[in-house]
Amino acid sequence: MPYYQTWEEFARAAEKLYLTDPMKVRVVLKYRHCDGNICMKVTDDAVCLQYKTDQAQDVKKIEKLHGKLMRLMVSKDLGDVY
Repeated sequence: MPYYQTWEEFARAAEKLYLTDPMKVRVVLKYRHCDGNICMKVTDDAVCLQYKTDQAQDVKKIEKLHGKLMRLMVSKDLGDVY
């Protein structure tokens, strides 16, 4: 399971994976305080996307994408989110 090097590629791929089959996708956030790393993983058991960072400015980007995916998951219509 390789990690994405750029945030933009990861965010685009994660959203596309979710929109392909919303019922199978899972999102996992993992923070390791001892390393200072945060990892975001989006998977549907066939495809696994991962992004790992130790930069503080990336936390806001991760929070924004996570919020967007959560809004997609709870909305009845995909048009409500945009």
